[in-house]
Amino acid sequence: MAPVLILVRHAQAIHNLKQGAASDSSIHDPSLSDLGIRQCARLKAHLNTELTAEMVENIGLILVSPMRRTIQTALWSMDWLLQKGVPIQASAGWQENSDHPCDTGSPISALKEEFPQIDYSSLDPVFPEKNSQAADRYRYNRQAILARAQTCLGELYSLEAKAVIVVSHSGFLRQGVTGCWFDNADYRIFDIHKDQPVIHFTLRQWERTKAGGLGLSWTERTELGQGLPEDSSLSMASE
Repeated sequence: MAPVLILVRHAQAIHNLKQGAASDSSIHDPSLSDLGIRQCARLKAHLNTELTAEMVENIGLILVSPMRRTIQTALWSMDWLLQKGVPIQASAGWQENSDHPCDTGSPISALKEEFPQIDYSSLDPVFPEKNSQAADRYRYNRQAILARAQTCLGELYSLEAKAVIVVSHSGFLRQGVTGCWFDNADYRIFDIHKDQPVIHFTLRQWERTKAGGLGLSWTERTELGQGLPEDSSLSMASE
């Protein structure tokens, strides 16, 4: 049986500080802002009280996009799960869409030094590259992002864990995976389904998180792929 999927957007990072304007995409692999750190504390308290004991017991893995803001969100809001022995792994498949500096990760060697708590053994060695031939699956275009999302869901579907947490990004979660909006440090819970005869993975959201688990996220939905360029040379600001 496929695991229950808890999808979390990272807390506010310093490239998100501009209000009423596009994010500052020039900041490379930004860290969390002061507000983002407080949002992690709020998320931690919420998960501790709102997730049932059975759900917590069933969480067998935390997957994290290998970028500072997602790693920090996981470490600061889910440390209590790590203390219970839940493994945390970096996965390039869950990184953000664009190739702007803010959506381009740091070298794996730097991440290992800064965040030694993370298991990098399964991290694609091509990371953080997005534009080379070897990194075709991470290109910023509609076809690549939708295909990457399906690969990510397929990998989760085959896991033995009963529940998995993924810490990722608004753009990839909305445009590639769910069609749902995510506020900073909010989450949604889904069941994964495999459709036949053509293998295609879809998600069915739990009613209780239709506005986000913390009630902070828009309820409107968008079509998967909406707003993504057909050509990766057409770039847009990060979320």
